[in-house]
Amino acid sequence: MSEKSEFSSRLRAALASAGYEQSAAVIEHEFNVRWWGGKPISQQAAWNWLNGKSIPTQDKLQTLAEWLKIEPQVLRFGEQVAVSVREYSKRWDEQMGLPEREVLDTYLRLPSQQRLLLRDVILTYAKVYLTDEAPFSPPSAPRRRSGGR
Repeated sequence: MSEKSEFSSRLRAALASAGYEQSAAVIEHEFNVRWWGGKPISQQAAWNWLNGKSIPTQDKLQTLAEWLKIEPQVLRFGEQVAVSVREYSKRWDEQMGLPEREVLDTYLRLPSQQRLLLRDVILTYAKVYLTDEAPFSPPSAPRRRSGGR
């Protein structure tokens, strides 16, 4: 199925879920009532969206999503993409403790040249110590001798 056809299927499902008839005339009317971005859409443009001939521009997609009460990225790309993004965000939220957040906050306050240098150091470190076979485990720090010099 093509990207345009997939969008058409999601648009049809969103219309049905919101209780609207799946017709170009309904889309044209309901969209134009809410659209303040310039020239209104034609019934032909709505027909093209509904029948997999074209995909609306981002600003029009946003208006469609607000009208149909669906997340714009879900309407445009499908639920799987939205789930993937949520899982990635959740991973960051769950695995980031205060120490990591402090490090990232400090990193973001550095000048760009210093951030690039640190990025290179971290990526090099990761290449050396991260492998597909074994989880990351940083090398242990050398032990200090007690009672020494």
